[in-house]
Amino acid sequence: MTPLLVFSIIAAYFAVLLLISKFTSKNTTNKTFFTGNRQSPWVVVAFGMIGASLSGVTFISIPGEVGNSGFSYFQLVLGYLVGYAVIAGILLPLYYKNNLVSIYSWLGQRFGRSSYKTGASFFLISQMIGASFRLFLVASVLQIAFFDAFGIPFEISVLVTIGLIYLYTYKAGIKTIVWTDTLQTLFMLLAVVSSIWIIKQDLNMGTGEIIDSIRQSDFSDTFTWDWRSKHHFFKQFFAGAFIAIVMTGLDQNMMQKNLTCHSLKESQKNMISMSITLVPVNLLFLSLGALLYIYIQQFHISFASEDGFLFNETTGIFTNTDKLFPVLAIKHFSVFAGIVFLLGIIAAAFSSADSALAALTTSFCIDILGIDNKNEKRQKRIRLITHLGMSFIMFLVIITFKLINNDSVINEVFRIAGYTYGPLLGLYTFGLFTKWQIRDPYVPIVAIASPIISYIISSHSEAWFNGYRFGFELLIINGLISFIGLLLLSKKGNGKTQKSLV
Repeated sequence: MTPLLVFSIIAAYFAVLLLISKFTSKNTTNKTFFTGNRQSPWVVVAFGMIGASLSGVTFISIPGEVGNSGFSYFQLVLGYLVGYAVIAGILLPLYYKNNLVSIYSWLGQRFGRSSYKTGASFFLISQMIGASFRLFLVASVLQIAFFDAFGIPFEISVLVTIGLIYLYTYKAGIKTIVWTDTLQTLFMLLAVVSSIWIIKQDLNMGTGEIIDSIRQSDFSDTFTWDWRSKHHFFKQFFAGAFIAIVMTGLDQNMMQKNLTCHSLKESQKNMISMSITLVPVNLLFLSLGALLYIYIQQFHISFASEDGFLFNETTGIFTNTDKLFPVLAIKHFSVFAGIVFLLGIIAAAFSSADSALAALTTSFCIDILGIDNKNEKRQKRIRLITHLGMSFIMFLVIITFKLINNDSVINEVFRIAGYTYGPLLGLYTFGLFTKWQIRDPYVPIVAIASPIISYIISSHSEAWFNGYRFGFELLIINGLISFIGLLLLSKKGNGKTQKSLV
């Protein structure tokens, strides 16, 4: 594909997003930015959340990781179903009952100001890192497809990508995002289906032959029963359940969309329908990954060192697997396939990054700055400055990640989540399932100590536990440590609401 063609695709796509933003921004207020006036149709929210849940990580990183871990990711996906059921049955009723804008304000009601600020702070850290990692993938692809041709540095491609997102989200926030995510989910799903069809045609195989090739290959290995492996079934399954709970149910980004629904019942419909849909969709992405590896084997494609994706004969693993799909799509597939890929990855990126920016802005404005008691004009000024500030911080995190990254982004996202979401898991579990009060001023100490202890345990697990290696289930250990720490801080009380939140 020529750089001019790539530019035309990006420009046309962005023009559509701006058009949607224009229509959804009419007669908006600051409340609209945060809640969408609670008028979003649940079907639209559910479909859009599929794209936000998948993001560029699923689109690029999961197919690439198939080369090293097969379909083992599907074990997490099965666990997601349990996690989403918990969200629909326990967390959503809690949020609607208390009419929350920021879900972390409940921690203030339950425990006090320090717990409230701690929960919000850990979300801000978690979301900023996670969203930056996801956007890093897309910026890398645009660098290969467009910016490298003009000698434009990676930093500029990141600034441009974030700047585009800022432009169509800063006015109406979540109201715009609910509708743009719907469009972007559609493009993402069309892209993966089209990519599979294109590979099928190039391999000159029928649908049945494709299914047999995937099933008979080593890449489709799904279940692992070696208890020492980080891919062990029960580790992955339970980790998946808790990852869904914390990265969706305890995440302002994902819950902010749910809370734009008119009622609890509609929000629950959204969550359940989305969770069921994600199972076949993730299986589709894993199948795409297997096909990509079958494709390079069939056509004996070798990659140059500048492409990044290589096979390490010493370790027997593929390196920089996030580069596989982009390099094939842009440099080896047809022009049409490259266009389809670009539309998919841009849609995947924007669908996760735009809502992340809105959620970060919402949480910082409401939870940290407490702008609720300010007038409309003052609220708008603070919100715009915060939105711009979060965009700049995201830029810095992406640049830092580029310097230190040596693993697939999907692994990095879940690994970081294991540390940053653990304290949130502990806080909400303690608040929901006990009636004890805690010594609120000491909660930040527990929240900071818990990830540190978890890191020490994970680093020495093979020596301490007879070769046992922690995977994504470290999140559960982190949450348990936080829970125990809060238990040590408990005091007599009945868990009733505390009124002073800020």
